[in-house]
Amino acid sequence: MSKMSTLLEIQNLNVSYGAIKALKNVKIEVKEQSITAILGANGGGKSTLLKKISGIVDAQSGEIIFDGEDITKMSPEKIANKGIIHVPEGRQIFGDLTVLENLMIGAFTAKGGDVPMKNVFPGIIKQKNQEELDRINKDDQNSIVHLTKKEMIKNNLLRVYDYFPVLKERKNQVALSLSGGEQQMLAIGRGLMSTPKLLILDEPSLGLAPLIVKDIFQIIKQLKEEGLSILIVEQNALQTLKIADYGYVLQVGDIVKEGLSKTLINDPELIEAYLGK
Repeated sequence: MSKMSTLLEIQNLNVSYGAIKALKNVKIEVKEQSITAILGANGGGKSTLLKKISGIVDAQSGEIIFDGEDITKMSPEKIANKGIIHVPEGRQIFGDLTVLENLMIGAFTAKGGDVPMKNVFPGIIKQKNQEELDRINKDDQNSIVHLTKKEMIKNNLLRVYDYFPVLKERKNQVALSLSGGEQQMLAIGRGLMSTPKLLILDEPSLGLAPLIVKDIFQIIKQLKEEGLSILIVEQNALQTLKIADYGYVLQVGDIVKEGLSKTLINDPELIEAYLGK
């Protein structure tokens, strides 16, 4: 992979369900400000890998290092508080709650912190006191703005509405009334509300119309360009490799292939097995 800093490193990870070995000595890296793809057929171990990173399942052996810290045996709650946010397959929204209520549930791990000015909405900056405004270089979009927790949540909500305007239009509707594509947008938006360091997406295109998939993948690419690190599991290999920086192919628990996305997308074996080009 590139020389960017490693955010997530997995070494020799083994996960079993009884006699079934779901993951076998898996090794992967996720670099900062990148999209890393995990590809493969159903039953290959992709979702198990994401569940282990999030602390949902146990491992028999191996190590997971996130942002320089060993999280292998941490609880899901602690892992989420470290900044790993998992958007699960099937969306799993709260159908009886409104869109806004679903989004605010996602803000439970949000904290105050420093944000580049380019990622802060003008209305948030205008509310700062004069002393804080004097410290901000308004001519430099990378100038750092410190946001309180309340400001961070408000800024995150504005960002989610900017990415997915339909969620703002329907913020007072119950989530169950949304279409499948809108529910996927809501699931991703809920994940973004917590200001993740690493956003994990499990099959975000599952069951969606091609035009909706295109829109969602464009937003995923935009999130990376704005500095977010993303780990994505997908069966839609071609679409995923078009936006990813690096990819791994997981087959029956083994990493059988890895490389830069621009290389994998032209790999003859991968084309035949997954890409359908």
